[in-house]
Amino acid sequence: MTASNSVKHRVATHTGKTRVAGVIGWPVSHSRSPRLHGFWLNSYGIDGAYLPLPVRPDQAQAAIRALPLLGFAGANVTLPHKEAALAAVDRASVQARRIGAVNTIVVTADGALEGSNSDAFGFLENLRASVPDWQPKQGPAVLLGAGGAARAIAAALVDAGVPELRLVNRTVARAEQLAADIGGPIRYFSWEQSAVALRDGALLVNGTTLGMKGQPPLDVDVQVLPAAAIVYDIVYVPLETPLLTTARHRGLKTVDGLGMLLHQARPGFAAWFGVEPQVTPALREFLLSDLAA
Repeated sequence: MTASNSVKHRVATHTGKTRVAGVIGWPVSHSRSPRLHGFWLNSYGIDGAYLPLPVRPDQAQAAIRALPLLGFAGANVTLPHKEAALAAVDRASVQARRIGAVNTIVVTADGALEGSNSDAFGFLENLRASVPDWQPKQGPAVLLGAGGAARAIAAALVDAGVPELRLVNRTVARAEQLAADIGGPIRYFSWEQSAVALRDGALLVNGTTLGMKGQPPLDVDVQVLPAAAIVYDIVYVPLETPLLTTARHRGLKTVDGLGMLLHQARPGFAAWFGVEPQVTPALREFLLSDLAA
């Protein structure tokens, strides 16, 4: 089922047939997912609920395995449980195994748990929505970081067909492991070599938490990027990071991280509630009002 562009915001009524999903994490009170999915449930008048599910790390696999017993349609999985979720599901997608993490679980009709990773999807959908004329073959992509989010982004860019992915990371071993697991045209650069990696980059992606509120600043010189380069920061608190501000002042195209959060939620919602949800300006404003609070 595909939702209409003109869907009205209305409150759904819960019944004995209410479909239930949620987000498993520790802590989970900061998650924007309940607000995001709640907006869609209300907008489409769906008899459903999406709940925050705080689960301690030592209980993650047990909680995930209990989803069918509790009648859940599935769940999202956030930090620090994504790797545990990969081990807990009955079946995992090829991409989830490659990335090494599951962030979306669907309970099938026979009670089995199917795991996937929608972060790569969300990353690319946000990039294409923000810069419709972006083409992977335009030139090398530069990715900062080699953590969980960066692994999904690396898989997305390699699969999209970038001619070269330049991975800039402080830890050699972690970068080498990412390159081995993801495969493809990945080259490693130390943080001290970041200016060299950026020199003719067509796309720069900050796949770290640097620049996020409460985190250390991101130290990278966008002045060496070509004039046609795109700068994408997956951080969305603050929405306008210092990296994006500097890039805008240079006249570069920029992409903020909120869209990645919105788009990565689409596959799970569709699987659990039977509607292909849309990322709209109204949804974005709804989430922004929460971020500003």
